[in-house]
Amino acid sequence: MGEQPIFSTRAHVFQIDPTTKKNWVPTSKHAVTVSYFYDSTRNVYRIISLDGTKAIINSTITPNMTFTKTSQKFGQWADSRANTVYGLGFSSENHLLKFAEKFAEFKEAARLAKEKSQEKMELTSTPSQESATGDLQSPLTPESINGTDDERGTTPETPQHPPEPHVEPSQNQLPFSHSSSSINKHWEAELAALKGNNAKLTAALLESTANVKQWKQQLAAYQEEAERLHKRVTELECVSGQATVIKSQKTELNHTIEELELALKGKEEELERLKEEVESANEFQTQKESLTQKLQETEERNQTLEAQLGELEQRLEGSQLEREAFRKSLRSLLELLDGKIFELTELRDSLARLIEGSC
Repeated sequence: MGEQPIFSTRAHVFQIDPTTKKNWVPTSKHAVTVSYFYDSTRNVYRIISLDGTKAIINSTITPNMTFTKTSQKFGQWADSRANTVYGLGFSSENHLLKFAEKFAEFKEAARLAKEKSQEKMELTSTPSQESATGDLQSPLTPESINGTDDERGTTPETPQHPPEPHVEPSQNQLPFSHSSSSINKHWEAELAALKGNNAKLTAALLESTANVKQWKQQLAAYQEEAERLHKRVTELECVSGQATVIKSQKTELNHTIEELELALKGKEEELERLKEEVESANEFQTQKESLTQKLQETEERNQTLEAQLGELEQRLEGSQLEREAFRKSLRSLLELLDGKIFELTELRDSLARLIEGSC
């Protein structure tokens, strides 16, 4: 499988209210597993969390994302692709700091991976562009098809005064006008054939250009379909990746349930034994009543202590507020004293200058 979990933790998941953009909306009733996944095929990092079989977080980490710690146990980040803001509530500050550390680490890795992919695309696209440019820079022209004047040769001019042959008139003597007309017809036929070939090649070039545009449109449609299928495959891989975690959690829960059932069975047996002992001895009943009375007294005392504790907490808060107000007033008094001291210093300096001037 191309995508594997590399770090997991548990937290309560929230999303920003899409209507108000201010309030948090819980997406899980209890703490769920939140995992970082790495896709080695696409070289991307994602944050994924499942509530049962429903994906409540599916966020791809980009170099522009930032994880913000808003309190000791709560953090958030914005996902522009999903058009939402995710929030996580952790059980302790250490879990939050560990998650934030991993977020920064994988964000930097995503940035480096993006830079490498861009460099590869530039290196790949440069030779293809050069070859395409070289092909386009050689258009079909009549000279390229028919050849230049030097390559074709020039049409022989008809001599105005042909020289007299040195042989006898009866041996190998042809009329010159017949030879000149046959040569002209030959070159006219060649030129007509070359013009026809040029027209055919121009039409083929136009047809291939139209086919290229159509192929580009089909390629774009195929790429969109491939991207959609890849996203679907990624979601399915994510679900299958979480299946192992869910299976292990289910096994742990089954073991815990078995242990609790055994403990409950032992408690029930102990309760039956205690009931038999209470029924067989009346003084156990008396002790039970006295213990019940003591328990009630303890509960009442506990309530009294809780009330006193609440009053002490309120007093402590009041004293802290008074102490803060006293600190503020003391700070303002110190600032006032600093100002007065500064004024006295200036006055002393001015008096000293007056005394020096009078002397």
